Amino acid sequence: MDLIDQAAASDLRPLLHGPSRRILPVLVLPLVLVGSCAAGAWVWANLEDFVETPESRDVASTMSLSLEDRASLFEIKWAQQKTDDEIAELNRRIDAQRDALKEILDQITMLTSRIDSLQSSTPVPSASEPPLSPPRAVSTRKRFGRSKPRGPVSVGGAPVIAGPKTAEP
Repeated sequence: MDLIDQAAASDLRPLLHGPSRRILPVLVLPLVLVGSCAAGAWVWANLEDFVETPESRDVASTMSLSLEDRASLFEIKWAQQKTDDEIAELNRRIDAQRDALKEILDQITMLTSRIDSLQSSTPVPSASEPPLSPPRAVSTRKRFGRSKPRGPVSVGGAPVIAGPKTAEP
């Protein structure tokens, strides 16, 4: 067994005592960091070339305008902002009205369903049965015993022609 142990130990010794592989990462890591920092600084300095914003175009175009044109451009932008704010407010009001109308529609739907349920629960008189007439009120003339009117009485709405008056005693 000593022979096997010696062979195994001899194979491990060159690996354990060989040139260190730690030198490679120690040298490469700083080179990569320095290179990435240099690339980042170059991109930062030339960022305007990569990303063109509308504001940078506006600033460049307004610098070539006269003072009066800049003032009118400022007024136009202010008016646009004011109009945008007014449109946003109108949209908020429209949304509020839509919500109110939806609530009203829900209430109407609920009331309609209640009416339908009440109509279905009450019996509907059939066509073969005569409708019940409402009870008649007792005439006040009969209760107090008033006398019948004197003279001609119209029955059925025909005009009454009064005869010559006789002298009363």
